[in-house]
Amino acid sequence: MTKISIIAAVAENRVIGNKNKLPWRIKSDMMYFTEITRRKPLILGRKTFESIGNPLKDRFVIVVTRNAKYQHEGIIVASTFDNALDIARKIAKENNQEEIMIGGGTEIYTLALPLVDKLYLTKIHLKPEGDALFPSFDHNDWSETKRKFHKAKVGETADYTITVLERKTATSCCPRKLS
Repeated sequence: MTKISIIAAVAENRVIGNKNKLPWRIKSDMMYFTEITRRKPLILGRKTFESIGNPLKDRFVIVVTRNAKYQHEGIIVASTFDNALDIARKIAKENNQEEIMIGGGTEIYTLALPLVDKLYLTKIHLKPEGDALFPSFDHNDWSETKRKFHKAKVGETADYTITVLERKTATSCCPRKLS
C-alpha cells in the first residue's frame, strides 16, 4: 500500500510561513526537500504552490484549490484534498512509487495529518513571526527513526535538525474519507 508522508520545515514556535514566504533561508534544507520528494506525487495547497512560483522539476505536483478555473502549466489541479489523494494514489501506482508527499500549507497539513504514516520534519532553530503554523499533534503517537543536527552554512539564517517520525500504528491501510 502507498504510504502518505508529510514534509515540512517548522520553527520552534510551529511557524511554517509568514505572508506566504518562508521566514528563513536554508538552501541545504531545500535540497533535502528536493531529494525526498523527487519523482513522487506531491500535494500542495494553492497558496503554497504560488509561494514557490513554478512547477517543481521531477515531481508530480497536485495543487488543491477551491477555484474551479485555476490552471498552471506543469501541475494537476484538484478541487478537494480527497480528490488530490485519489489522483496521487493513481500516479504513485502508475509510476511504482510507494510514497505520496504532502508539502503544505497549514490547511493541507491539517487535513493530511490524521492519515499520514511518516513525518519528515525539519526543526528550524528560530522563533520567527509568522501567520502560518504547523498543526499540533501528539508526539506519543510517533516513533523517531532519524535525527540529525545541521549547523547553518554560509548564507543560511539558522541551524536546523532533520527528524523523521513514523506513526506507531498504520493509518493508510484503508481508504477513508475526510469529513
